[in-house]
Amino acid sequence: MLSRRVFLKNATAVSLGFSGLHTFMGCSSEDNRGDLDLLVPDPNGILDLPANFTYSIISEAGNPMTDGFIVPGRPDGMATFLAENGLTILVRNHEIDNAASTGPFGADNQFLSQVTSDQFYDFGFGNKPAVGGTTTIVYDTEKKEVVQEFLSLVGTRRNCAGGPTPWGSWITCEETTVRAGDDIEKDHGYNFEVPATLAPAIAAPIPLKAMGRFNHEAVAVEPNSGIVYQTEDRHDGLIYRFIPNVPGQLAEGGRLQALAIIDRASLDTRNWDSQEVAVGQSFAVRWIDLEDIDAPEDDLRLRGFEQGAARFARGEGMWYGEGTIFFACTNGGEKRKGQIWKYIPSPAEGTPQEDQQPASLELFIEPNDGAIIENADNLTIAPWGDLIVCEDGPGKQHLLRVTPAGDVILFGANRVSDSEFAGSTFSPDGSTLFVNIQVDGLTLAITGPWNTF
Repeated sequence: MLSRRVFLKNATAVSLGFSGLHTFMGCSSEDNRGDLDLLVPDPNGILDLPANFTYSIISEAGNPMTDGFIVPGRPDGMATFLAENGLTILVRNHEIDNAASTGPFGADNQFLSQVTSDQFYDFGFGNKPAVGGTTTIVYDTEKKEVVQEFLSLVGTRRNCAGGPTPWGSWITCEETTVRAGDDIEKDHGYNFEVPATLAPAIAAPIPLKAMGRFNHEAVAVEPNSGIVYQTEDRHDGLIYRFIPNVPGQLAEGGRLQALAIIDRASLDTRNWDSQEVAVGQSFAVRWIDLEDIDAPEDDLRLRGFEQGAARFARGEGMWYGEGTIFFACTNGGEKRKGQIWKYIPSPAEGTPQEDQQPASLELFIEPNDGAIIENADNLTIAPWGDLIVCEDGPGKQHLLRVTPAGDVILFGANRVSDSEFAGSTFSPDGSTLFVNIQVDGLTLAITGPWNTF
């Protein structure tokens, strides 16, 4: 187990961002990590886990769903919701475009006639309808079985991550800024809201345009204020904040802002060319209002940076818990192996009084060694406070635990392929960790003695 606290005792180690740990841990691209003995080899060659933990495959791309459609490919971000009858509702993204072979209507779109064009956001003029979107799984954690599985949003593109809302819905995010033209009927690059429902239903495809048009990745909602935070999957992306006009009603519009550091205008947090930010360093935050947020030139991040917003290296996974928001920047750091940041909102978040009590932003970890974490992507906060982090780097991929103290501990290893993990999220009762192996189209449910952590 590697402790961030140990290295904070030495300023040199901090400035190196853990780069000296490579020889201790081994090289993850060949999967000869020094900590693989923490896991039990899976005889089925799917997922290695610690002793006494087990998994089941609860969904696989290409299989029929209970609504008659097909499980789409490339499952990505997910979140869970507690149903009134105690069941778990799992809403899941699919990062696909308009390839019928991986969509919910079959290899030749043979089930397309079972939906109407107005149920799509982008029907592609009837020629190449966009088939990205979300599916919903209703799961019984006690019986460990799927109750229902159905299509819940369609007509969007590259639905990568997103985030749950406190009012019982999932915000799904398009990781594309493709414009209308040819077989593309509408502009893309928006968020959409999907209610968490027990009964099969396709959500109304309403783009939340006031939240900005950019290469969206993930969101997190601060429950007291209803403010929504957003990451942008670009090498020169920003962190955004959306203050809704009516909390809980995102379609009613609001104000979009970008994160900036007080007294450090246009700070480049990526640490690529120089160590601008040290591990453990904390900054006071201000927020900059943005204009022309539909950004027809896809330049929102560039204009925001010119106004003084901080720049981040591919913001991806984001999650709220216990007054803190964690988010990953997949290729931040000198070695471009990723960073994880911690944002603590102001007690007066989103009000004029936050100037007297500004929020804070801290660089939580920056490993600079793929044998510790190789390009952190999706993440979630476990019921006991750890982060469960999905890797998306070269070579073999792993699930990792990051403790509140910054210790990084191996939890799982993909044995079926080199695909990224995605969508880590716990059931509301805390019994089950759900995660996707994206390229293989697998959604897994993991159970075990969580109370031993």
